[in-house]
Amino acid sequence: MKKKIKIIVSGGGTGGHIYPAISIANALKQKHSNCEILFVGAEGKMEMEKVPAAGYDIVGLPIRGLQRSFSKENLKFFSRLLKSIWKAKAIVKGFKPDAVVGVGGYASGPLLRVATKLGVPALIQEQNSYAGITNKLLAKKAKKICVAYEGMDRFFPKNKIILTGNPVRKDLMEIESKKDEAIQYFELDPNKKTILIVGGSLGARTINNSLLKSLDAVSQSNVQFIWQTGKFYIDKVNEEMKNWDLPNLKVHAFLSRMDLAYAAADIVISRAGAGTISELCLVSKPSILVPSPNVSEDHQTKNALALVNKEAAMLVKDIEAEQKLIPEALSLIKNEEKLNRLSVNCKQLAKPNAADDIAEQILAMI
Repeated sequence: MKKKIKIIVSGGGTGGHIYPAISIANALKQKHSNCEILFVGAEGKMEMEKVPAAGYDIVGLPIRGLQRSFSKENLKFFSRLLKSIWKAKAIVKGFKPDAVVGVGGYASGPLLRVATKLGVPALIQEQNSYAGITNKLLAKKAKKICVAYEGMDRFFPKNKIILTGNPVRKDLMEIESKKDEAIQYFELDPNKKTILIVGGSLGARTINNSLLKSLDAVSQSNVQFIWQTGKFYIDKVNEEMKNWDLPNLKVHAFLSRMDLAYAAADIVISRAGAGTISELCLVSKPSILVPSPNVSEDHQTKNALALVNKEAAMLVKDIEAEQKLIPEALSLIKNEEKLNRLSVNCKQLAKPNAADDIAEQILAMI
């Protein structure tokens, strides 16, 4: 029987941090069955719900990020940080991990800081092409830093960097065989092209408004759309569309079967979060990326440009999306040569074994 090992995985805040963390944990379990994994997240954030649903234990720290505008919440930042460091110390001393893994997000800061001070080896996984502040601060103490983009020695010591890519969901590995199932599932016409529109699990106001302002063009097109509005926007979208009869527009608050959504799509319109970009490369779908302007250090634009500069995606700026986005998509979908070129180029950037490769690095570190 394999020797028991214990690992803490810390971070979260958004799906872009949580899903890779769960993928890494699953890969560790597959490679080393006698492996106990504890997650450490931020109280009140989505990891406190998503991680137990994936079958893992999680402990929350009272950490919160600094608000960019002045807020009373910022006055509590330092007391929350101190409480989080004390709690992290108790967690590390109690659990006695053989290694810690930070995936970015607020909780990974206190946990990895404490663990490395206590001599526990640490690995950081940075999803974006522009490193987050937490990971930049932790890089000096980490043993290994797994990244998804080239050129990350701008932020991290070169000798610690390993280019692994971002972990993605296993159900996206074989979507080619799911096209017929996808057409049935979404009640699509197999003879028409399909555009998939997603704005992340919460939705994206600009992308939704771009579609609402282009309903005339949608109704006149010979194209069908799968549209994930996000749960915050579904009521507004339904209200605005109540006088329209658009059988070619399939509206959903949330898509639980992203594998089928990708399988059905000829083009994807999306924000440019790191996880989404890794998925688009894996499924080799032509995409039009609309980077969110509401993220730190404009990292989504930098993520998108990493593809655009290799002719692996197109980019429409958020501020121009309401005028340009749907016309660009309807033009692109008629251009077979460009669709094929985008698909081939993004496939070359895919890293399908990222979770396994990161798990190998963690086990080797132990």
